[in-house]
Amino acid sequence: METMGRHVISELWGCDFEKLNDVVKIEQIFVDAALKSGAEVREVAFHKFAPQGVSGVVIISESHLTIHSFPEHGYASIDVYTCGELDPNIAADYIAEALGAQTRENIELPRGMGPVQVNKSQVKAL
Repeated sequence: METMGRHVISELWGCDFEKLNDVVKIEQIFVDAALKSGAEVREVAFHKFAPQGVSGVVIISESHLTIHSFPEHGYASIDVYTCGELDPNIAADYIAEALGAQTRENIELPRGMGPVQVNKSQVKAL
């Protein structure tokens, strides 16, 4: 079935505290991941929280890569969404390895497969 894109959502556990708390390192990992997947990087924005944690996004022509890290838990949530022929798993695999993830849970969702069918009896009025 043809889709508009593929979206990989990864739960990364057992990651290195220092890497998860280093905004410069994470930014470089994400830019490298995008390039390794064949993406064209458009914009990059990352933020370091106090006392710890990093959130960021790499906007690519084909969509985006994002992270929110919780160094104190050795945890990072990442999203890699690509449109066209790019494989988001290439970037997601690179990120997991670069952050030293000991455990990884992935979900891959096809995106843009057509209108979502909603049963009107299940929709609640606001």
